[in-house]
Amino acid sequence: MKELQGLTALIIEPHPGMRSSLHNMLNLCGLAKIDDAAGSGQAIRMLGNKSYDLILCEYALEGGQDGQQMLEDLRHHKLIHASTMFFMVTGEGSFGKVVSAVELLPTDYILKPFTADRMLERIGRALDKRNAFVPVYQLIDVGNERAAIAACSEGVSLYPRYATDFLRLRAELHLLLGEAAEAEPIYAALYESKAIGWARLGQAKTLFQRGEYAAAQAMLEDLLENNKRFLDAYDWLARTHQAQGRPQEAQQTLGEAVALSPHAVRRLRRLAEAAVAADDMEVAEKAQKLVVSKAKYSEFRDPEDHVRLVQTLVRKGDPLQAGAAIRELDRSMGGQKNVELCSALCSAMLHGHTGNQARLEESLDAALQANRHDGGGSNAVKTELARLCLAHGREEGAAEVMREVMRNAPDSAAMTQAMAVFEQSGREELAKALARQSRQEVAEMVAAGAAKAGEGDFRGAVELMRVAVTRLPDNPQVVFNAAVAVLKCLEHEGWDERLGQQALSFIAGVRRLDPRNPKLPVLSGLHQQILRKYKPRGLAWMHPPDAL
Repeated sequence: MKELQGLTALIIEPHPGMRSSLHNMLNLCGLAKIDDAAGSGQAIRMLGNKSYDLILCEYALEGGQDGQQMLEDLRHHKLIHASTMFFMVTGEGSFGKVVSAVELLPTDYILKPFTADRMLERIGRALDKRNAFVPVYQLIDVGNERAAIAACSEGVSLYPRYATDFLRLRAELHLLLGEAAEAEPIYAALYESKAIGWARLGQAKTLFQRGEYAAAQAMLEDLLENNKRFLDAYDWLARTHQAQGRPQEAQQTLGEAVALSPHAVRRLRRLAEAAVAADDMEVAEKAQKLVVSKAKYSEFRDPEDHVRLVQTLVRKGDPLQAGAAIRELDRSMGGQKNVELCSALCSAMLHGHTGNQARLEESLDAALQANRHDGGGSNAVKTELARLCLAHGREEGAAEVMREVMRNAPDSAAMTQAMAVFEQSGREELAKALARQSRQEVAEMVAAGAAKAGEGDFRGAVELMRVAVTRLPDNPQVVFNAAVAVLKCLEHEGWDERLGQQALSFIAGVRRLDPRNPKLPVLSGLHQQILRKYKPRGLAWMHPPDAL
């Protein structure tokens, strides 16, 4: 097939004989640039250094992670582009388990056994669709969502066979930009004409984005009444329950989803968190153990999973299992980022429970020192460390840690929660003082960056704000001003590919942290001006006439 010449492919298959067979089939289909990986870890490392047009992945991988979990990692960590064709290769016996995870959306499934002709047919079909969408994907890759929306509208006319897919992507882009009012009629029209489940889900998302949680809940419950296996709908229904302060209902909803698709690690994490909020330690323990077990073989395993497990076991009053979890953390994740902080914090929780004062003090000292040295722990981990410090007379250590948490608070609700740690311990004045200090420190960081830019030192401003974002990745004010600094640097000093990627990252961070920020359109507008001015990489598709 002539269209396949020049495409790159990655085969992920544990068995050498099958790898060789797939390699030969792809050669027969016209592909010559083919790499092989025996497992998920090797494949993820390869994908971190190189992009592929096509991935053939065996579902039944070895080493503890299946193809479904791997695809989840790849999507979440953005290691594959929207234009990457991902085929799940599976035997008929496993097909039911694979397709239950509809939210992972592989390009297609190939059931074994199959022939080269059958593979060629599937790849050809996928390539035809990919080619239609490539202009939109490229616009999205450079952060030109406005032009991507316009390209979707054009795609409906040029490729009527994919009209529904173009309309869906256009609605998703509107949601990404916080434009629920523009997305809702697209979803509504699709649902009215075709009764598509995901279109109804899209309508519910627009209601959620507007804060109409009760209406979103009713729509999602009706959707699930008609389709009990719609996993995305369970996730969003759980979010509506949490937004309305109903942790028990959120736990029940996520539990139903996990029963249908038990392999999704991030959903298991959310179930554990919901169970803790609902004070159901039995479910929390079970879910968190599954998280630790399933994430054990992932390249992206997180030591904070063990912290949450130990926290649950201590609350349950099970020091023996908590100790075993700490030993497993040290054994399986030694040398990984934040392990020292997480291990010391877990030990402090355990010794606080058992009353071993000497070991508790040692563990708190180690945790505080690790936090000063690494500083990469989440706000949740740091908050737990501060609670322990306060509970055991280490007020100075608690203040040191919570000042970081307050500086990094993503919103006023998070700041209120941080202050509550001290208020609940009868230290209300200290909470207010720390809040004032943290706000002042953030203001000084932002002012320092603005001053550098005002002096014409745009690179210096970028460096200051980049360091600030590294320290405070969840503070929307810091991330917003970092995006401004990068865009101003590009505007005055010309295009730089690395800074262009940083601009994309920071703008995405603002959308994630503060989607209702009224200045977001201005930020996006400046970004689009710069893209039009410099035409990075000479890509004419960035500037379709109707996008300007």
